[in-house]
Amino acid sequence: MNMALSVRMTLFLVFCLVCVTGAFGQAGATAYMQSTYVSPSHPMHAGPEPMGQVQSLFTGGETTMAQGELPLWEVAPKKKEIPLGDSARQERKEHATVKKARVVWEN
Repeated sequence: MNMALSVRMTLFLVFCLVCVTGAFGQAGATAYMQSTYVSPSHPMHAGPEPMGQVQSLFTGGETTMAQGELPLWEVAPKKKEIPLGDSARQERKEHATVKKARVVWEN
């Protein structure tokens, strides 16, 4: 009981020492930060301007698709989905055939 109390007191004192050290560190930093700060002036600011000219991203005609390019849904392989019930039956069959442990530990 006495040992636990001394460990707690030691941890509490270490915690207080860390907090005090941090407080002094912050107090020392404020002396450097009390310099006069002058905000820069910006004579130019955002205002209404005319829109720029339209530039087309397509070169060479009206086609929107390059030659030979196919959408992914035409090229991607079809995904075969197994129903949840079928996969559960398969797992149950595998579980029945797996070798069981010889020794069972119970606490």
